[in-house]
Amino acid sequence: MTRVAVLGAGPAGLAAAEAALAAGAQVTVLDEGARPGGQFWRHRPGLTDPRMQHGVRRFEQLQSALAGAVVHSGAAVWSVELREPGERGGAVVLRAAVGPADGARREAVVVEADALVIATGAHDLALPIPGWTLPGVTTAGAAQALAKRDGVSVGRRTLVAGAGPFLLPVAQSLALVGSTVVGVHEASRIGALAGGWLPKPWQLLGKSAELAQYAGALARHRIPYRIGSGVVRVLGDERVEGAVVAQLDADWRPRPGTERVIECDAVALGHGFTPRLEAAVMLGCEVTGDRRGRFVVVDDGQRTTQPRVFAAGEVTGIGGADAALAEGAIAGYRAAGLAQDDERLHAALRVRDRMRRFARRLETAHGIRPGWTAWLDDDTIICRCEAVAKRAIVERAEVPLRAMRLATRAGLGPCQARTCGRAVEAIVAEARVSATGVTAAGQAVDGSDSAAPGGGDLGFERRPLLAPVRLGELGGADRPTCGEN
Repeated sequence: MTRVAVLGAGPAGLAAAEAALAAGAQVTVLDEGARPGGQFWRHRPGLTDPRMQHGVRRFEQLQSALAGAVVHSGAAVWSVELREPGERGGAVVLRAAVGPADGARREAVVVEADALVIATGAHDLALPIPGWTLPGVTTAGAAQALAKRDGVSVGRRTLVAGAGPFLLPVAQSLALVGSTVVGVHEASRIGALAGGWLPKPWQLLGKSAELAQYAGALARHRIPYRIGSGVVRVLGDERVEGAVVAQLDADWRPRPGTERVIECDAVALGHGFTPRLEAAVMLGCEVTGDRRGRFVVVDDGQRTTQPRVFAAGEVTGIGGADAALAEGAIAGYRAAGLAQDDERLHAALRVRDRMRRFARRLETAHGIRPGWTAWLDDDTIICRCEAVAKRAIVERAEVPLRAMRLATRAGLGPCQARTCGRAVEAIVAEARVSATGVTAAGQAVDGSDSAAPGGGDLGFERRPLLAPVRLGELGGADRPTCGEN
């Protein structure tokens, strides 16, 4: 019987586990959360307003399917490796410490599997702005999580800003838990939005009802929606007291003379999502590197460039929950040994292809534009963990990325660059172009390219350990547990 390990229990991971089980595989799921659902399904039965529980019936089906799998929740997976065929038959090996993150006696778990599905998802991307370290500034995802999971708002008067359709459910969630949402500010202008969403409108029929729901929520709660506008500074001494918003040009540079102050006590920032690539990078999977970001390369069956390793969900491209569910199902079936032309894959393949088109529209309409760095001043904190300002990064932009990190400590704090990594790379790339006119890879940049320094340097994702682990836990038990019930 094929042993399949699934790393992550969001929509993609749960769908992969369900499919692999249906195909007759032994399945082990490892997830760092206390309960399945990932970033998407954070609701709490009996507490979360039903209007915030999107796809809850599908979640209940997937959760029920997990009864046939071994599930390790609260699992900090700190190592993944491929064992060659000559080494006891070959396997994918995952090592984890299971238990509370601050617990002193976490259980050491080792999982050996014939195939692995990486479904580690993504986390919020909030671009830095002056004042974003003030109490009261959160990511849009954190604001929604508090509303859905705990029924509380980040503030009495909240400003939601960034880019992408995710801002709409965030605003709705905040309004439902009692916050006055003083505005939703979308950075993209009408040209980008039209270019992304207007062509072939019939392809969006499946999303039109969802959009109408959010538009209705904004109208009922009288929430202003502004396009081509963004927060360029947060005001306050000890906490948020207001925000400066400005009109933005097509590249997201503030237009002089358009600034105005909005009174608020909380700001929720969301400029999209960035995938969690560390496990894929540790395994040596090929990763793309362009201005859209970096994602794991997969074939039509969600197989990566490494044998026995599949990937699904936001790690392969930001496409939303429907795309993640379809990719997860394909990856789970294929990891369990089903052929690509098996009829059980057909429905998921159709949905996956449709949602890939949606993802391309999403990038065209809301993708990050290079002018956002014009919001920053030299004293703006970029790395929140280590309080590293833009000036320090620019001053050392010409040295290799690793040396810059060691000299400034940018990206070396507790979040390990998950919050600041992409911003640091963009600032370094911009500084190098300003100094030389070419990227570190020797290619001219036209201003639309915000690629990582070094032409796709994976320095922030390449780590010897995937999660913090105590020295004592490194020598934990080496007993494989995949497939045990």
